[in-house]
Amino acid sequence: MNKFLSNLSKDLPASIVVFLVALPLCLGVALASGAPLMSGIVSGIVGGIIVGIFSKSHTSVSGPAAGLAAVVLAAISQLGSFDLFLTAVIIAGVFQLIMGLARLGFIANYIPTSVIKGLLAAIGIILILKQIPHALGVHKIALESFSFEQSDGENTFSALYYALKLITPSALIISIVSLLILIFWNKTPLSKIKILPPSLFVVVVGVLLNTFFKNFIPSLALDQFHLVNIPPIDSQSIKETINLPKIADLLNYQVWIVAFSIAIIATLETLLNIEAVEKIDPHKRKAEPNNELVAQGIGNVFSGLLGGIPITSVIVRSSVNIQAGNETKLSTIFHGVLLMLSILLLSPILNQIPLAALAAILLVTGYKLAKLPILKEMYNKGWDQFIPTVVTTIAIILSDLLIGVLIGLAVSLFYFLRSNFRNPFTKQENKLQIGEVVKIDLPNQVSFFNKAAIKETLWSIPEGTKVIIDASHSDFIDNDVIEIIEDFKNVVAQEKNIQLNIFGLKENYKLIDHIEFINVLDKKTQQNLKPKEILQFLKDGNNRFVNGKWTDKYLIHQVNATSLGQNPMAVIVGCIDSRTSPELLFDSGIGDLLTIRIAGNIVSPEIIGSLEIAVSKIGAKLIVVKGHSSCGAVALSIKKSREGQICVITDKIRKSINYVESNHCKEEDDDYSEKITKQNVLNSIEEIISGSSILKEKIINNEIGIVSAYHDISTGIVSFDEIKIIKSEVLDNLSV
Repeated sequence: MNKFLSNLSKDLPASIVVFLVALPLCLGVALASGAPLMSGIVSGIVGGIIVGIFSKSHTSVSGPAAGLAAVVLAAISQLGSFDLFLTAVIIAGVFQLIMGLARLGFIANYIPTSVIKGLLAAIGIILILKQIPHALGVHKIALESFSFEQSDGENTFSALYYALKLITPSALIISIVSLLILIFWNKTPLSKIKILPPSLFVVVVGVLLNTFFKNFIPSLALDQFHLVNIPPIDSQSIKETINLPKIADLLNYQVWIVAFSIAIIATLETLLNIEAVEKIDPHKRKAEPNNELVAQGIGNVFSGLLGGIPITSVIVRSSVNIQAGNETKLSTIFHGVLLMLSILLLSPILNQIPLAALAAILLVTGYKLAKLPILKEMYNKGWDQFIPTVVTTIAIILSDLLIGVLIGLAVSLFYFLRSNFRNPFTKQENKLQIGEVVKIDLPNQVSFFNKAAIKETLWSIPEGTKVIIDASHSDFIDNDVIEIIEDFKNVVAQEKNIQLNIFGLKENYKLIDHIEFINVLDKKTQQNLKPKEILQFLKDGNNRFVNGKWTDKYLIHQVNATSLGQNPMAVIVGCIDSRTSPELLFDSGIGDLLTIRIAGNIVSPEIIGSLEIAVSKIGAKLIVVKGHSSCGAVALSIKKSREGQICVITDKIRKSINYVESNHCKEEDDDYSEKITKQNVLNSIEEIISGSSILKEKIINNEIGIVSAYHDISTGIVSFDEIKIIKSEVLDNLSV
C-alpha cells in the first residue's frame, strides 16, 4: 500500500501534465487528418485508458499520432466516408492484435540505435520549431501537423519566419515567464514539493497571467485563438460518434487495403517509440513488444468503434510523461480519464489555458530530447553510427516521422552491409613450421550478407597455401555461404593446389568437416628446416603468446597425427619452474618441441646424451638453452654461496656467480641475478659443446644450431642471442 501511494504521488501529477500536453495535440492531429475534432479526443481517451490497461509499459503513452495524419487524410479522401474509414481502423486493430499474438514484435530488436537516437533528436527539434509560433502567439498559420509540409501551403521554416512577424506580446510574456520557471525550477523552494510538477505550475501561472491581463490590461488579454479550445459536447454527439461496421463495409476491398496500411505504419511507429522511450527512461524498463502490439490492436478496435482516429504509442506524450516523473502506467490511464472528464465537465476551465504556456512545456521537452551530447556521443562511436543518426534527424525534420525513419533505416542498412562485407569474419595469416597457413574464423551467425566478402577472400588466396576454415563458433551458416565453401573446396582449392581444412560444421549442414593437412611436422618438412628458420618460428610463436593471439591447435587431430612418430624441430633445455612451459611460451603444438627440464637449466652427462638422441635419432635442428628471471635455483645458489654451502645444482651455478662478481657486479646491483642467469645459460652451452663431439661436429657443419634464451617472467617475452657458430676446433669465447 505504501508503495502504491508513493507511486500515486508521482503518477497523478505526471498524468495531469501529460493530459495538458495531449489535449491540444489530440485536437491538432484530428484537424490535420481531416477528421472531426472530437475523434481526436476519443482516440486520446482510448489510448490512455484502454491501451493503458492492456499495455505493460510503464512509460509509453498512446493516442492519435502526427505521423499518421497524412495517411488518415488520404484514406478518408480515398474511401469518401468517415464511417468507412472507422471500419478500416477496426480492421487495422485486428491486424495488430494478430501480429502481437503471432509474436512479430521481434522486429523492434532490429531497429538500430542510431535511428532511434536520430528519431529522438528530430522529435525534439520539431517540437521546438513547431511550438515557437505558439510561444510567440501566432494563430493564423497551420500549426496542427508535425509534418514539414503544412496544409496551408507553408512548411516548418516558412511558418516560423511568418510567425516572427506576428508576435502577440502577452503570449510572448507568458512563454518567457513559463520558460524561466521551468529552467530555474530546481533552484526554487517550490521544487521541494514533490506533488507539484513544474509543468503544472506553469499552466496555473499562465492562466493567472492571462486573467491579470483581462482585468487590468485588457489590451494584452489573449483571445480564444490563443487558448485551448475544446468543442462542446452533449449526449447526442456522443451517440453519433459510435460506429458499428456494416457487412457491406467489410466486403469493400479498399477498406482492407487502407486497414493494412494503417496497421503497418501504426505498428512501426509503436515499435520505434517503445524502443526510443526505453532509451530515456531513467529506470531502463523494457516493454514487451508483442504485448504492446496486442494492447495497440485492442485500442484501435475500440477507437474505431467509438469514432476515433488511429492510435499509436506517441513519443511526445511518452517523453513528457517521463520528464514529469511518472513511476507506473497509472499516469497513462489517469491522463485518459482526465481527457474524458475534460470534455464532459471541465471545458470552460480548460479553455482558459494559454497555448503559450503549453508551448513552453514542449519547448523544454524538445530541448531535452535534442541535446547536442546525443550527436557527440554518436560521433565518438564512429561514422557508421553518426551518419545514420544525422540523416534520420534531418530526414524526419524535412519530411515526416515515417519517411524520415525509413530513410534512416536505409542508411543504417548501407553501413550494415558495408560492415558485413568488410569484416564478417577474422582472417589470420601465420607462417608456421609447416608453411604459410591462412585461418578464417567464421562468426556466430553467417548470413547471406557475408557471402560476397567470404567469396572474395577465399578466391584471392594464393596457390599452394594451406587454408583452415573454422566454423566451430557458428550456430548458423546461410545455405548460400555453404555453397560458396563447397565450390571453393571442390573446384578452386583443387585447381590452385590449396590444402584445405574445414572444422566445426554442424550436422544439419550438407557440407561436412574436411581435413587435408594437420598442423604437425612430417619428416620431410623437418629435414628441410634450417636452424635460423626454426629460431624465427619460436620468436613468432612467443610474439603471439605475449599478444594473446594463440593459434588454434586442434589437439585431437595432432594426437592422431603424431601417434605413429614424431618429428620435432627443436629441443629446449629449460628450468623446472612452473611458469616457463616452452609449449605455451612458443605457441607450439603436440610434436613440435622436445623439452628437457632441470632446475637451473644446468647440464649433466645424461642431459648431453639426451640431446644427442634428440639431434641424431629424432632429427631436431635447434638446441635452445633457456634461463628465466626470478629463478629459484639461481636465488638458492646465491644464498648457498654466501653461506659457504654447496650442492650438485648450486655448485654448477656458482661458477657463473664467480664470473659475474669478477666483472665488478655486486649483489646489490639491480641486474646482479639477471647476469648470473644469463651467464649460467652460456656456461651450459659451453659444456654441451665441449662435452659432445657429435653435437660439436653438427654445429660446425651447420646441420644444427644452438642458441641461448632468456625468459622474462613478468612480461612473458623470450629474448634470444644469435645462434652460436663454431668455425674451428677452438671454441669461441662464449662468455659475456
